Order: sequence, then structure tokens, then C-alpha cells
Amino acid sequence: MLIDTHCHLNIIVKKDFDRALTEKEIELAKFYIDNAYENGVKRIINVGTNLVESLNCIELAKKYKEVYATVGIHPNDLTNNWKEDLKKIKELISNPENKIVGIGECGLDFHYPEYDIKQQTEAFKRQIELALENDIGLVVHTRQAPEETLKILSEFAPIKKGIIHCFSEDLNFAKEVIKMKFAIGLGGTITYPKNDTLREVATKVKLKDIVLETDAPFLAPQSIRGQQNSPKEILTIAKYLAELRQEDLDLVASESSERAKSIFNLN
Repeated sequence: MLIDTHCHLNIIVKKDFDRALTEKEIELAKFYIDNAYENGVKRIINVGTNLVESLNCIELAKKYKEVYATVGIHPNDLTNNWKEDLKKIKELISNPENKIVGIGECGLDFHYPEYDIKQQTEAFKRQIELALENDIGLVVHTRQAPEETLKILSEFAPIKKGIIHCFSEDLNFAKEVIKMKFAIGLGGTITYPKNDTLREVATKVKLKDIVLETDAPFLAPQSIRGQQNSPKEILTIAKYLAELRQEDLDLVASESSERAKSIFNLN
């Protein structure tokens, strides 16, 4: 069994942002879920990026037994109303019918020049607390902020149910977050020709510290780069990782899935 620990099905089916899914779009998601299932992907974690998209994730999780939701606010989606939005997100967690298994994606992103470090830091800490209070997964987004991310995470460590999503740092960073009990999220970027640093991480860390993700519709593997990514590509990523590590595909699938299940409290 394979698990996609990070997907945006809601973005795949509507191809835009910040509006509710239509019934037709909710039905369209079945095509991608079925394709994934046929390729061995039995569970999909659909990840929220703001209040609207978190609600969309919940709608898909309610509709499809293979899908689970995380809820949270991406650092680039923070607005002046983020505290109110987070209160509403907190209320959503209390309802088990919403199938919420994690908080995120949340974190720090210093890529764009207009970022607000104070706002991002406060929102990140609040969401870490929310994950820990509810004993659910934490999906961390970090871009161009390695030292700042480590500093914040160290304040809360150990965090046994956490993933550094779309891992893009070096081996030293990987070792630091693994010490804090995080898993490393590996996806299509591991297949990119110039990504030797990530391949080093993928071969040097223990298999039990890796989970697999697509980040679909983004970051498709090299074999379909430039096209829309989808959850079925977890099989492509798993095969690549198995060959890279010179390990059996079944072992890669089982180890990564067991770690994902423990993070997201899946049976």
C-alpha cells in the first residue's frame, strides 16, 4: 500500500484558488482518486492552505473514504484576518465527521520580498500548538528560511507527528529535524536532474524517516514534468526512491506508509 501524504485534489479539479468546490468538481475528484487506487495509492492526505481550501479538503474527505483532510493556513495565504480564520479552523477539528488528521500546511516562506516575518512566525507557532493540542499531524512548509524554521521547531520539539513537506534542504537540516522526530516528505523533485543534494538526503537518512508525497497538481516527476501532477504518481516516486536506495519497492511502500499512518493516526 502507498499513501500520498500531501496532495491538493481541490486545486486539481477546479484549477483555481479560494472558492468553494462545485458538486461537479467534487464528483470529478473520483477520477483522480480511482486512478491513484489502481496504482496502489490507498490513502490520500488532502492538504489545506487557507480557510476556504481547508473547507474544500473536508468536503472531499467526507465524500471519499480514501481521502483525509488537513486544515491550516499557508504562510503565503496569511491575511489580516488570519486569527479569525484560525479560530474557525480550530472549531472544524472538533467534529470527527470532518476526517481532519493534521494541521497545515503551515510554516515559513521567505521567497517573496513582501513577506511579514512577524506574522508568519506567530501563525506558525499557533498552528504547531493546535496540532500538539489535538495530537494530530503537523505539515510544515519551509522555503528559504532554514535557520528560522529550525529555531521555531526546536521550541516545541519533540514533535512526533510531523512532516517537513516537499523537503528541499540539505543533509544537516534533515538530521536536525529527524532528531526532533519529524519525517522527511519526498516527492517528484527527487527525480529532477540537478537535485543531487536532495538525492543525498534520500539515501543517507533511514527509510523509516521518509514519507512520500506528490504535492499534486504541482511538482510532477521528471517523466511528466511540465504536466499536471496527480496522486497516482506516488508509485513513480516510490519506484525511483527504491532504485536510488537499492531497496525493494515493497519495503519502501510499507515503511513509508507505516510512518504516514502513525503521523496521521490512520488505521
